[in-house]
Parts: sequence; C-alpha cells; structure tokens
Amino acid sequence: MILLLLTSLILFFNLYATVDIILGTKKMRNLNDIEPLTGSSRPMVSIIVPACNEESTIEPALQTLLSLEYEPLEIIVINDRSTDRTGKILADIQKKNGQLKVHEITELPEGWLGKNYALHQGTLLAKGEYLLFTDADILFEQSTVARAMTLMTHEGLDHLALIFRNIASGLLLNAMMVDAGGGLFFLFKPWKVSDPKSKNFIGVGAFNLIKKDVYMQIGGHEQVRMHPIDDIMLGKIIKQNGFRQECLSGYDFLSVHWYESPVKMINGLMKNIFALYNFRVTYVLAAVLLICLGTVFPVWGIFILSGLPKILCLLTVIIRFISFTYGTRLTGTSFWTIPFSLLTPYINIYILLKGMLKTMNNGGIDWRGTHYPLNKLKENMPIL
Repeated sequence: MILLLLTSLILFFNLYATVDIILGTKKMRNLNDIEPLTGSSRPMVSIIVPACNEESTIEPALQTLLSLEYEPLEIIVINDRSTDRTGKILADIQKKNGQLKVHEITELPEGWLGKNYALHQGTLLAKGEYLLFTDADILFEQSTVARAMTLMTHEGLDHLALIFRNIASGLLLNAMMVDAGGGLFFLFKPWKVSDPKSKNFIGVGAFNLIKKDVYMQIGGHEQVRMHPIDDIMLGKIIKQNGFRQECLSGYDFLSVHWYESPVKMINGLMKNIFALYNFRVTYVLAAVLLICLGTVFPVWGIFILSGLPKILCLLTVIIRFISFTYGTRLTGTSFWTIPFSLLTPYINIYILLKGMLKTMNNGGIDWRGTHYPLNKLKENMPIL
C-alpha cells in the first residue's frame, strides 16, 4: 500500500510538472510576433557588457551588437580585470568602431562581486533611457533590440527578459541543459511574471532590458552587490516594487554556446547552485530527495517492483520522456538527447551536493580568480 501511494504521488507530480510547463510555455509570446520599433523618436538604449577573460567569445558577440538595427544605441563594455587578450581585442575593435565604449576596472572594491560591480560601473556611464544588460558570449539577431523596444514603449513595460537558445554541441551536454531549463521553468514560471497579482519574477543574464529610471528607483546592482545570481535577483526586486515585467521566447534572436562540455557546465553551476537555494542545507537536501523520488526511483522501480507500482513507475518514465521530447522541440535540440535524460538526474544530484559542500568547505565561492566569503554571500536577499 505504501509503495502504491508513493508511486501514485510520483506519477501525479511528474504529470503535473510536465503539463504545467507545456501549457505555460505555450502561453508565452515569441519575439518573432513583435514588429521592430521604427521612427525618428526612438529612445536611446545603452547596452552594458561585463567582460572578464572573454578572449574566446567577446569579438563575435560584439560584432553582433555592432550590427544591431537600432538607433540611438551605445555599447559599453566593462573590462573587469581581465588577464588574457580581452583588453587587446576590445582595443582593436574600438579603433574600428567608435560606437564601442570600453571602461577598465583594475581593482574590485570590498563587498562586491566582480560581475555585479562591472554592471554597476556600466550604468554610471550609460546615457540611454533604457539599459540592456547582457553577457560577453551572447549572439544577437539584428532586429532583437528593435523588437524588444516595441514592447517596452508600446506596452509600457519596465523590464523585459528574453529566453535564449543554446547552440553548444554534444548530446549529454544538451540533455543537461534541457533538464536544467525545465527545472528553472517549473521553478520560476516565466509565463506568469507579467501578471501583477502573481509573485513570480524572472531575470535572464543574456537579456535584461530595464528602464533606467526604474533601475535607479530600485537601487540597481547595489541591492545585489554580493549575489551570485544577480540577473534573477534584479528581476525579483523589479517585480516586488510593483513595476511591469515580461518574459518572451527569444530563441531565434539570442544564442550562445552556454558551456563547452558537460564538465565545464558542472563546474560552472557549482559556483552558484547553493545560492539558488539561499545557502540552506535543508533546501538542498530536500531538492536532492525530490530528484531521487521524482526521476531516479521510477527508473529503478521498473526493474525492482511488481504489479501496479511497477506500471506506475513505467508511466512516470514515459511522462519524463514526453517532457524531454517537448523540451528538445522547444529549444531545437537533437532528438537523440532524450535517452540521456536517464543520466541527468544523477549529474544534478552531484552538482547540488558537491556545490554545497565545496562552498561550505571553502568558506565561500571562487569566481574568476576572486574569493567571496560565505558569510558575506549569506547577507544577500534570499532568491525565493
């Protein structure tokens, strides 16, 4: 009876999560459906890009920004203590295009994360009525900003985030990304953020477009000085202050090689995964238990159980495959990533536990050559 109840609950949870994500994402608007903003009175947009040792990605990313079909526009790159060829690449591009502004940071003040301080410095230089925060590896389609500005001006939005497309190769890597994306969609429900009655919020590091006066009213990045997940936190503060927020599918307009390999994705997520759970051990352990029961146990249950519980486990696995199939269609990922969904739960558990233990053992996180103490990180506003 206990096994029957447990497997029934697991089946129901997976079915609910899958239906919620599918129906929710279908409610989201697509930037394809928005016409580019035209006219001579378009507001000025300042694009702010933090760059720390980005020699392999910064040039192609900036070329797409410099090719954007929108005016007036300024592009500000903050070179955050880079020790590789990033500075030279920026100087070479700047010589060829005066539209690019480069600001050098040589020292990081105490009490700031590097990226957050770089973005803050960019806002001090920005002249635009709107601020667009993006990363140094994001590739933009030419009409992206013009379409986004149609929404901002015609619908009076205060903040717009766009979901990007991952164009990295590798079946396991893409399966990990589909799984991670599904988890984030279920957690943050971006299709609800436009509802002023909903507490749901969102922020996307690849594309956070904000009215400058709104940014100043909420206190900007000074409010998230030491938060490893600054993009989402910025979205939270905007929503909590009653401003209008929206999130659209931008798969055809933003793309990035998010990570180069499964190992790099694992290492990359470890630095901030504990922050996602508010540095609470109990939250992490609860998440691990949920993953074990929701995705690991049903697979094993097919082989070790019998009768109706076995059938319910089989149905649960089928639902997970359906969910993954939808995820691959949504993101344009290869169908052959689906079998790897059987492996991703174990990787997720490893990331959660190793990320938590590593952060606790090191007394903080190491990010881009700088150590940030755990006691300082814990002083931040909780993400959820």
